[in-house]
Amino acid sequence: MRASFEERLRTLRNPPVIANYFSGEGQADVMPPEQLARYQFEALKAVVKQAYDHSPFYREKMTRAGVSPDDLQQLSDVTRLPLLTKDELRGKPWLLLTCDKKDVVLVQVSTGTTGGEEIYMTYTWNDFLLHDLSPRYTKLFPVGPGDVCLNALPYEMSTAGLAFHKTFMDGYQATVIPAGKGGAYSTPAKTIKMIRDLRPSIVVTSPSWSITLAEEAAKASFDLKSLGLKKMWLTGEGCSPTFRQRVEKIWGTTANYFYGSLECGQLGIECDAHDGYHLAQAHVLMEIVDPKTGQVLPPGEVGEIVVTALLRYDSPVLRFRTGDLGSLRTDTCACGSTLTRFYMKGRAFDQLHFRGQPFSPFFVEEHLMRMPEVGNWFQFVMPKSDSASIKIRCELAQGVKPSPELATTLANRMKLSTGLSFDIEFVDRLPRPTAKAVRVVRE
Repeated sequence: MRASFEERLRTLRNPPVIANYFSGEGQADVMPPEQLARYQFEALKAVVKQAYDHSPFYREKMTRAGVSPDDLQQLSDVTRLPLLTKDELRGKPWLLLTCDKKDVVLVQVSTGTTGGEEIYMTYTWNDFLLHDLSPRYTKLFPVGPGDVCLNALPYEMSTAGLAFHKTFMDGYQATVIPAGKGGAYSTPAKTIKMIRDLRPSIVVTSPSWSITLAEEAAKASFDLKSLGLKKMWLTGEGCSPTFRQRVEKIWGTTANYFYGSLECGQLGIECDAHDGYHLAQAHVLMEIVDPKTGQVLPPGEVGEIVVTALLRYDSPVLRFRTGDLGSLRTDTCACGSTLTRFYMKGRAFDQLHFRGQPFSPFFVEEHLMRMPEVGNWFQFVMPKSDSASIKIRCELAQGVKPSPELATTLANRMKLSTGLSFDIEFVDRLPRPTAKAVRVVRE
């Protein structure tokens, strides 16, 4: 029998602030905004005090910035805290600890897609249990007993697979199929066999892996739509809305995005309206800052996403610069949720620069995926120097034959819709990734 909220709370060294606002099956997505803001402020003060009192790293940073926990008089005062960067964390697994190293029970590592030394994040039971105790988002994440959840995300080293496994099984008391994603035993063929035998009602995976599994299902003459899936969540990498629509058509269900990070945990959950992510405000504070100056930007303006984790006491994450670009929106969503929404614009690292102008690869992908002749696998090949065009290397849809005339036609369509010049290169088959799909290739 699963222990109650109160029983599990007593196992923690420092009962968290959430105990004052949530009990039992607390639901963050129905909490009145004013009450949620009060909770956030109390949680912020508690985690900042923990960092200041028990972390030499944070105490030095705050002292240099001329700020202490007593200076936090309202929620907006979070902007007085110094920013935390990825480079500060690289190769320093114990840097953020506010407890003894012997209390650490789990260490996870970054995927390495942005280059540089690895970033390690540590967890104690104290922090790990908070995700069981933490408030739920039952309208945005409708999972419960009786649901069979195919978890087709990597379990090795990174957070994705294990985090969802724990959320499904312990947080929501659902059944989990730990399929993984291309590991030693989690081949696409074996995963499809498990899907046929166990008939999941929910699937969580990455956009590219959903297509890899769909190709394997087609080989096995298995129609994924026959599952009648309740829901699919896509995470681990971004994709354009039209690519998502292709996934939905193949799997026969609504696919919503889920956004999280190694450093900060869950950040955003998309609703069926598909109009931005709903911010997991019981878990994090989010700001948008100017990537160059670090100044906070108002809602609607695009900048770098900065996150403060509210449920990490033994390894606090305060004002972390994610390297992702986005914007905030505070009006009520069509789904009725009052949680703040944010819009992802891609990673600053992955922004394409052509003739001096930056733009998101998702912008190009969106227009490419609108062309039915193009298949589901493609790359944007960026030239070393400022050439006349960007190369798109892609497969064609089944039954479409390549020709120079077709390449010219597609390039002209892309230029008309994006204002950019492209060369189209058709290939029989691009490599199928087991890690994150690499859409941008630099020569």
